[in-house]
Amino acid sequence: MNNKGLLIVVSGPSGSGKGTVLKQLLRTDDNLFYSISATTRSPRERENHGEHYYFLEKQDFLDRIKNDGMLEYACYCDNYYGTPKDEVYQKLEMGKDVILEIETQGAMQIKEKCPEAIFVFIMPPSMPELRRRLTDRKTEDLETVEKRLSTAICEINLAYEYDYVVVNDTVSDAVEKLRAIILANKNSKNKMKKFIDEVLNYA
Repeated sequence: MNNKGLLIVVSGPSGSGKGTVLKQLLRTDDNLFYSISATTRSPRERENHGEHYYFLEKQDFLDRIKNDGMLEYACYCDNYYGTPKDEVYQKLEMGKDVILEIETQGAMQIKEKCPEAIFVFIMPPSMPELRRRLTDRKTEDLETVEKRLSTAICEINLAYEYDYVVVNDTVSDAVEKLRAIILANKNSKNKMKKFIDEVLNYA
């Protein structure tokens, strides 16, 4: 059988709960690998290199871009963020299913480079519910919440470009839906082609 892992790209607006869903999924599947992003910004308090981000010097990051060492990247507030290519490909070759939790901009870059990847968009049940979640966090002022809601509308418009949409009404249901998507794709005809050919060769 095709033992190469799946590349799973997960996006969703702030407040959709994608991080919570992925944390629960990762706790229950040893074959999943969560890809750590790289950035040129300085570490914040309690952030560790290789755990929260790979903290790189700007020139190192730019050299990786030049040498096609990033699957995707973007620049926000003069700092670069991106996904190192080598680690992702190594894990895929080992048979690990790799999850990338990235913004829609980066996801569209990966869609051009890796059309075989699985693209999943995590949706809130409604915009009023998204507003409630963002407000209840009490980590940002109302102006910032409104900006996040405006950004969310732009991101949700890109959901049409994804293969699957998972509505995160309850975390447990969203986890099971994501798990079902992964299982279905592991048994797709493309992943099973080598196995089918081997069976026919011994017919």
